[in-house]
Order: sequence, then structure tokens, then C-alpha cells
Amino acid sequence: MTGSIDIVRDADCWTFTLNRPDKMNALNPQAVEALLAGVDEAHQSGARTLVFAGNGRNFSAGFDQGNLEQESDADLLLRLVRIETMLQRVASSPCMTVAFAHGRNFGAGVDLFVACKKRFCTADATFRMPGLRFGLVLGTRRFGECVGLANARDILEQTRTLDAHEAHEIGLVSRLVEADGVCSVVDDLRQVAGQLDSQTQRHLYDVLAAGDASRDLADLVLSASRPGLKARMLAFMRQR
Repeated sequence: MTGSIDIVRDADCWTFTLNRPDKMNALNPQAVEALLAGVDEAHQSGARTLVFAGNGRNFSAGFDQGNLEQESDADLLLRLVRIETMLQRVASSPCMTVAFAHGRNFGAGVDLFVACKKRFCTADATFRMPGLRFGLVLGTRRFGECVGLANARDILEQTRTLDAHEAHEIGLVSRLVEADGVCSVVDDLRQVAGQLDSQTQRHLYDVLAAGDASRDLADLVLSASRPGLKARMLAFMRQR
């Protein structure tokens, strides 16, 4: 156990379970730093498969807004930069990255799901990204790359909720699975990851990567540094 993240190291497969069920696995600073450190350690150890899941009712409710009243715009900006750094670390991983979602998932939690190469969910899963309601651009390009630009525009402009079946239809979800089928899926993907040597696997993922990490970070900072971020987030919470 690493604070709010449970890490299981099983030979070449590391599993990261968000473990704040009382907070719907919202990403507080401790969880983000634990994920960053854990993913880096997994890479250094030679892991080939990384699995991300959530304990309790859902995968993740995204950015933890629990102490928002006590934070400044600068505090929030730094937190968001660290989240984007973590998301980029997962998105650019040389490993097979796998996410399992269930329950209600929001914002940065959906972004973590999107950052993985293989994405699975149960039939009860829903996904919503409300960040644009308070002017925040986080993970937007990755989402567009995942579901297509037209779909991304429609979904993000309306900040509407996707159910599991629509998420599967547009490519956000690779496949729907039952909760008791997770182990079987992981076993299959471990075998897939092992078919190539680690250097070739890394080269394959590098060649196919379409992202621009510097641009993604710049877009986030540009949106989050606009004065009044905290006030906009508080206003959104009151409306909700």
C-alpha cells in the first residue's frame, strides 16, 4: 500500500488500484505523486504491463475538490500540472497499459482511463468530463485522438455523460467486461505484451505515438492560469 494507491507487483505486471473509496477515488496530490513514483519504478524494474483500477463504487471521480476553499489559483495550477505530468507518463509508457472502469467516472479520472492503451469497463460505467465548464483544458487532445475529433467536440461542448455502450461504440472503451473477467483479460494482455522483446515494444509504441506532450502541457497551463480558476470551480460545484 502506498498511501491512497495500492500497488501489486507481480513479476512483469504491476497493478495500481486507486484506494480512496470514501472519496470515489478522487485524485488528491498524494495519489497523483504515488502514481507518478509507482509508474517510474515500474518502468525502471522492466515491467511489461501496467494495470489501473479503482476500489469501491467506481474507478475515479477525477480531481479532488475537497479542500478547494483553502487553495489558491496557484495551488490549483500546480496540482493540475502534476496531474498532466502523471497522465503523460502513463500515455507515453513503453508498457502495455490497461485500465478497468466501473461506476461513475469524471474529469481527470476519465483522462487517466483514456491515457491507457487498452480500456475496459463494466456495463454500469459512465464517463463525464466537465472541465470546460470552468475553462479547463486537460487531456482534451488525447480524448479527441481516442474517440475522433467530431465526437470529442460534441461530447465536450455539452459536457454530457457517456454510458458504457456509447463509450464502446465511439472507441473510448475497448470492450465491456464483467467484474469477474478482469483477471482473464489481464492474463491475455500479459501474453500479448510478451510477444515482443521490450526494446521492440517500446519502439512500436514510440512510432505510433501521435501526441505532443509539450503542447498538451502548454494548453493546460494556458487554460488553468487564466485568473479566477478557483472561483470558476467553486461556481461549478454550487451549480452541481
